[in-house]
Amino acid sequence: MHKAALLLSRKTVYDDGSIVQVRVWSVAAPVPPSEHRYKYSLYYGKDGERIVGYDNEKGKGDHKHIRGREIPVRFETIERLIDQFFTEVAAAREGRL
Repeated sequence: MHKAALLLSRKTVYDDGSIVQVRVWSVAAPVPPSEHRYKYSLYYGKDGERIVGYDNEKGKGDHKHIRGREIPVRFETIERLIDQFFTEVAAAREGRL
């Protein structure tokens, strides 16, 4: 059995106490029903509440969480996905989300 290889792990704590944590792994086989070879967990939250999150949980595929709502996400590239996540984090931090 092949292990996942951690490609990116970054955590930022903002002055207001909110946290951004980005973790991306390369996996030997896609996490079904995703078709790409990445496992990822992108999190933005404060005081234990997830405000924006992206992940590809087994059985659910690529999706995001926005203030308690779960929404499917179309995966193009891991770079594009991370860009989308940070765009939504910026919107949340500015009160637009």
